[in-house]
Amino acid sequence: MIEDVIDRWHRFLAGELPGGLAEVLADDVVFYSPIVYTPQHGKDITTLYLQAAKATLGAGDFRYTKQVLAGDTAVLEFETTLEGKYVNGVDIIRCDDTGAIVEFRVMIRPLQAVNAVHEQMKAMLESMQQQ
Repeated sequence: MIEDVIDRWHRFLAGELPGGLAEVLADDVVFYSPIVYTPQHGKDITTLYLQAAKATLGAGDFRYTKQVLAGDTAVLEFETTLEGKYVNGVDIIRCDDTGAIVEFRVMIRPLQAVNAVHEQMKAMLESMQQQ
């Protein structure tokens, strides 16, 4: 099951998933941000965060370097640069029996990267909410 979920996630990132995130996220999905202390609950807020992350981190040289799939969980390690700073992180994705993502957790390192991502994501989220 997780293999299909991750295939759809990669298709979303490539702009090849007709239904977008609505096709892969459960209504009660929980998003754990590397910046925000509290978990974010629900499809709408998770969609907002993931679209902002795609626009912020997905441009340029973003790439997944490792992928581990087991049971209902995937761990995807990524690398990119942002404002000339190296960003390394992992997406931890868990799905339910229907193939919907129920948990999406992002961790980023090093601290300079976290700070750069924080600034860029804040600006992107503000921009998206004004539209």
